[in-house]
Amino acid sequence: MDALFDDFSGAQKKCNGDLLSRTVTAGLTNDELRAIWKTCNAYDVKDVIKHGLQASDIGRSGAIPKEELKAWVDVYAVYWKAVGELLAVRDTSNDNRRASQASWAKVYESWKELLSALIKGYNSSSFESWTIPCLYVTGKYLREFAIKADAEKNSTQDNAAEPNFQDDFDPEAQQNHHLEDCARQLNRVFNTCLNDRAPLENSRKWGIYHVINLLFKTYFKLNSASLSKNILKALSAGRGDMPPLEAIPKSQQVTFKYYEGVLQFLEEDYVQAEKHLTEAWRMCHKDATKNKELILTYLVPCHLLTAHTLPSKKLLEPYPRLQKLFLPLSQHIRKGELHAFDLALQEGEDEFVKRRIYLTLERGRDIALRNLLRKVFITGGFEEPKSEGASPLRRTRVPIAEFAAGISLGCQETLDNDEVECLLANMIYKVMTHLLTVFWTQNLMKGYIARERGMVVLSKSGAFPGTGI
Repeated sequence: MDALFDDFSGAQKKCNGDLLSRTVTAGLTNDELRAIWKTCNAYDVKDVIKHGLQASDIGRSGAIPKEELKAWVDVYAVYWKAVGELLAVRDTSNDNRRASQASWAKVYESWKELLSALIKGYNSSSFESWTIPCLYVTGKYLREFAIKADAEKNSTQDNAAEPNFQDDFDPEAQQNHHLEDCARQLNRVFNTCLNDRAPLENSRKWGIYHVINLLFKTYFKLNSASLSKNILKALSAGRGDMPPLEAIPKSQQVTFKYYEGVLQFLEEDYVQAEKHLTEAWRMCHKDATKNKELILTYLVPCHLLTAHTLPSKKLLEPYPRLQKLFLPLSQHIRKGELHAFDLALQEGEDEFVKRRIYLTLERGRDIALRNLLRKVFITGGFEEPKSEGASPLRRTRVPIAEFAAGISLGCQETLDNDEVECLLANMIYKVMTHLLTVFWTQNLMKGYIARERGMVVLSKSGAFPGTGI
């Protein structure tokens, strides 16, 4: 445990929160954890820790108030216990009785005690704001252990399952029991940061974005993304007293922007979603391939709806999974192949639903239909010039039957004129609707249907806006 005392002393001298957070981390080797665990026992742990902290350079200097020192003794005593539980789970080669009783649930509970001890130290004003990395490092591992505890419990239940009906609902049998509890604990951390009334330069609010990102990840894992909106509302309400997002590490900015964008995406506010996701994409490290893939998973559908743009092969080249999902759809949309688009959407349905992008991509069928109708329009050629030397004009009066033939070919099924008129009216209607909303870019087709003549009369300028025709 001497290394822990040295790190504690060094961190206190330099007010280095990152160094201090290493004294409460689970990210140590088994040998390092074992060195901490074997230093003392359950009966003398507090005395050993108190003596070690007092004997350190910072302890001998008397720079740490007694109340703060006592609070750190309580924290490290709980940390010592948590290390023992973690070692018991990790050290599978050990066949002793302690190892046989080990479980991730016990690791989770001990880590929750550690988080509570830290929160108590902050609420009693014993710990200064620069020590806040200890909170979110502990929260990060708490989430990790909650996931492992739930997986362990569900695996045990599956192995012990009997083919009998259960008459009563067992609330303890929830699949994500520990992760749900973890979300509650992280909310405590969030409030600990949010409610700090110290001046901003000495405030715990500097750690709030780290905690929010942990909550985002937890809520999304629980399939309860909507709960994230409450966090954003609380953040927005106190925005004037918050540190600027630009002042926190770029990695945390990217994470925050990503989840903010995904939340707007799920709310179908694709303009704002595109804005946040684009910012996340631009700030993301060039080698963070996995993160870039996650951002593109939502940014590609956003671009499809807001700007009617499709991803290029070059853009998706580093991401084989996205190539498999998006390239077939993009090719069929570009060519106006409705039937092939439907098949590609069906083939990737499971993954699209899992990523919550199915309904958004389904709207890409409108773009595919627009491109098919545009092909029919171009095939119609030009009208006879009214005077010699006049510039040729495209034929803008197109028989519904021609569109019907094109649509039937694209769908690989015969549609009657009423169905075709319905599709055409839908294309024209969307122009009129979206001109009145923020979705002004969703212009698909300009014109009107002359039913009595069996014609579609298209605009002479911009019949298919955004396509150059």
